[in-house]
Amino acid sequence: MTTHDDTARAILRGNDRGGYTVPTAGLYPYQWNWDSAFAAWGFSTFDLPRAWDELDTLFSAQWDDGMVPHIIFHRDDPGYFPGPDVWGTGHVPATSGISQPPVAAILARLIWDRDRDLGEARIRALFPALRAWHRWWAEYRCGSGAAAITHPWESGRDNCPDWDIGMADVDGSNVGDYTRRDTGHVDPSMRPGKADYDRYLAMVQFGRGCGWDQARIVRDGPFLMADPGITFILLRAHDDLAAIGRALGEDVTEIEGWAADLRAGLETIWNPALGAYDARNLRDGEFAGVLGSGAFLAYLAGAERPELEQHLLRSWDAVKFGIPSADPESAIFESRRYWRGPSWPVVNALIALGLHSGGRPELEARLRRETRELITRGGFYEYFDPLDATPCGGADFTWTAAIWLTWASPSAGETLAQGAA
Repeated sequence: MTTHDDTARAILRGNDRGGYTVPTAGLYPYQWNWDSAFAAWGFSTFDLPRAWDELDTLFSAQWDDGMVPHIIFHRDDPGYFPGPDVWGTGHVPATSGISQPPVAAILARLIWDRDRDLGEARIRALFPALRAWHRWWAEYRCGSGAAAITHPWESGRDNCPDWDIGMADVDGSNVGDYTRRDTGHVDPSMRPGKADYDRYLAMVQFGRGCGWDQARIVRDGPFLMADPGITFILLRAHDDLAAIGRALGEDVTEIEGWAADLRAGLETIWNPALGAYDARNLRDGEFAGVLGSGAFLAYLAGAERPELEQHLLRSWDAVKFGIPSADPESAIFESRRYWRGPSWPVVNALIALGLHSGGRPELEARLRRETRELITRGGFYEYFDPLDATPCGGADFTWTAAIWLTWASPSAGETLAQGAA
């Protein structure tokens, strides 16, 4: 009899393209940055060498300035838009010109903890590349105190309501004609709208026009917002990278400094009017004024507050399955449209990692139980309607399979205890 564990392993194997894993066939035919790190975590449950290979392939595309891009175009695939010709970064292999949530150090530590002896040479070789990427974030994206993004796609939460105020300032009227491919794979009602896509492309065109000069993009680009989600992920990643470095006998003073500076900068994204961490438009200083799942990643960084927990429990209790990606009691909530309401197993797992580290086993157990039910009911989909568990987005999804194997499955055990210290 085939079990869910068997199916999850088969999905990882089926999406393996030889050293890297695609999120799902068709919809996402390339290597995505944070998807790949989660794939590595999933592979670590049954094939540790393959897990390290995944991370090595990801970092093989690292730019000279330390950035690890959000997409690596290993092979041309006309079924995806915008492809490498649109980005025009000039890198080999071809890549996009923005980054993605820096979860790699968090998950590399968890992977290494599965077998310290087997993984020591691999993590030691990877450490300088991880440190260089964290330096890139510190130097290019943390000038406001919190971590900033220059494109909504950089956040990993592409069309969440956090970005609406920044998107409103982007002129997408002159991007020209193009043909989207995503809506040919997935119900268009679950995807960002055309006005959003026009603006996304305008940002890409600005980056390409300035040769992907990161300093200029931050200074003059059409979009710059402080991102609570990236901030908390990066803060936890700094702490985990420092722990890895100490175990390897490395000098981690620089990394500890980045972490201290970022933690001190959390006040810049606390919105007292909302009573929560909030995205902020760095062009005019205005808060987004919306509550999203990025704020709840504060638990991952040990930065939770009592007011935030009230919001967490209120929004969580308003749905049935996991943490909604937008406030279910707000007018902007859409239960099946990408990051404007659905529950994502991958975000649930990150929040759960924080709940576990912070000594909240009852909340972590609830989140695990609800995420498990989503997957057992609907299969290994990209995300789910948090009200009725309807599966949404891509099927046979790599990171959902990975989350099942590492955390949600009854056979996963207390894997989150690893790396919690």
